[in-house]
Amino acid sequence: MNAVHPLPAIDDAQMSRVAVKLFFGITEEWSLTDEQRCTLAGLGTRTTLHNWRQKLAAGEPIKLGRDTLERLSYLAGIYKAVQLLFADPAQWQNWVRKPNRDFGGASALQRMLGGRVVDLVDVRRYLDGWRGEVYV
Repeated sequence: MNAVHPLPAIDDAQMSRVAVKLFFGITEEWSLTDEQRCTLAGLGTRTTLHNWRQKLAAGEPIKLGRDTLERLSYLAGIYKAVQLLFADPAQWQNWVRKPNRDFGGASALQRMLGGRVVDLVDVRRYLDGWRGEVYV
């Protein structure tokens, strides 16, 4: 009989480190400024971004608050949903900047840059709904 081996637990510092690394990868691909990065992550200053970069480079642990981790999680979900909707990388890389009638003519990025968690939630829900239509 095969024994079930539980997955090793991931501690908060490891999860935060992965989230920050993914956040920088996504926001780099989207060519965002540090000011835009701060807004999306809910950060008050760019100092935190600088600290994150230093800690990533040095292999040091990163501690994220619950709100920040939630925001980065929504961004990762948005990024993945766009990839699933578009086969062409150029399309999914540019989609966030295109005007969208469902956001009142604003782009998804403009909506997300409203600065509230609900702005990220709205874009994620929109994409999840769109994916549901495409794949039903």
